[in-house]
Amino acid sequence: MKKVSSVLKYIPILLASVLFMLSLYITEKVYNASFDQLLFSLLKTEGTSFNALSDGFFYVLVGTLLIFPFLVLPIIRFKKKVIVDIKIGKKRCRKQLFPIRNVKVYNTSMIILSLFVLFYSSGFFDYIYYNFNKSSLFEDYYVDTKDVDVVFPEKKQNLIYIFLESMESSNFSKENGGVFKSSIIPNLEKLAIENINFSNTSLLGGALESYGNSWTMAAMVAQTAGIPLKVVPKDVLKNSTNLEKVTNIGDVLKENGYDNYLMLGSDVNFGGRKQYFEFHNYEISDYYTAIEEGIIDNDYFEWWGFEDAKLFSYAKEKLEEISKSDRPFNLTLLTADTHFTDGYLDKSCEKRFDISYANAFYCSDSMIYEFIEWVKNQDFYENTTIILSGDHLTMQDNIYDGADTNFVRTVYNVFINPKADFVENKNRIFTTFDMYPSTLAALGVKIEGDRLGLGTNLFSSKKTIPEEIGLNIFNDELKKRSTYYSEKVR
Repeated sequence: MKKVSSVLKYIPILLASVLFMLSLYITEKVYNASFDQLLFSLLKTEGTSFNALSDGFFYVLVGTLLIFPFLVLPIIRFKKKVIVDIKIGKKRCRKQLFPIRNVKVYNTSMIILSLFVLFYSSGFFDYIYYNFNKSSLFEDYYVDTKDVDVVFPEKKQNLIYIFLESMESSNFSKENGGVFKSSIIPNLEKLAIENINFSNTSLLGGALESYGNSWTMAAMVAQTAGIPLKVVPKDVLKNSTNLEKVTNIGDVLKENGYDNYLMLGSDVNFGGRKQYFEFHNYEISDYYTAIEEGIIDNDYFEWWGFEDAKLFSYAKEKLEEISKSDRPFNLTLLTADTHFTDGYLDKSCEKRFDISYANAFYCSDSMIYEFIEWVKNQDFYENTTIILSGDHLTMQDNIYDGADTNFVRTVYNVFINPKADFVENKNRIFTTFDMYPSTLAALGVKIEGDRLGLGTNLFSSKKTIPEEIGLNIFNDELKKRSTYYSEKVR
């Protein structure tokens, strides 16, 4: 029993080591993570990629093995002792510094300290602070799509909307507004120059990241419904992402005669995507659908499921099928090859750069461009608008270590063949919420008041909410507790 007891005293230190390394992983590897994001990820683990889990697991495991010996050293009973004499006035006392006599106090201190560091790095303290403050943002600015007139043109335009994983305007060349001497996404840069790119600067640019939109599921909700994805108490109880009170673009398009399709190369259950898109009138094709349809073998698994090369090939077949219908379509794609960590480099692609992640972006860029060029050569293209948008900023920000300290990273966007003219596309302060009404506007839709959700039609002369109240204030309000959001939106 004595031996068991002597081993058990090290368990708290082991736990503290794990918590310290988990905190470091969040700080170093997950850029701008919010507590909402981390908590949501814990609630929605189904379909998580093995690559994502293994990266975090090995980072924490190796780090724990490295720091555990240092943290446990002060309580190991060596024969050698470090004792100091302390003299205060006439009083003299001897204190043993090493090894520490009171192991329980040391263990408790390490657990408390590691929890404090974890709560700080995960944004827990911010989450608690802002939830004690109430916001009126939704009461003041939110527009329910059901409450306004959304009028479609007589001849309806098809939509191809591609969520580009972690795609930033930062990837452009410095000459055109990015951080690289030579663009790592030259084709996407070319498309932004030749088509409509809404920018935060006088050069090419993009959307500023707002609170609650920094991970894929939240980004998809923001761009299709104009709202943030925040964790509210009922999430813990229902574990639901239906967002049944929200009218999103899938609902609007369905009501106006469109067929909606979502295609992705991963498990659609990940992050609650299946619940959300199925509820809002999308037909879904994912990794498991591809297996069922014999497109890939039962045991095939690459990256998050199947790679983007197969996704685009799959999408071409889908477009050839649905374009024959007399109904307009909305085909939404989600890429994955540029997901952190370091992305996925397709076997057909070259290693052009020293940075692995840059090669993944460069490779993805060529595939996306080839797909766009294919679409342009199809009969249905004349009546089709293509929108490319990054979902969020990449969580692996070390790729931009060489950037100027004042450089503002933004989310990529380009509108190809839109049926709308813009008033001003440069020096705008906007977020991905604005993609929702702007997408409808790009289809030639007239929106009463030019605002849906918290998003503003960028083609219009109306100011976005951040342009009206300031981006920092906007983000602070998003962080706060909103009864309106919890009860009437979520």
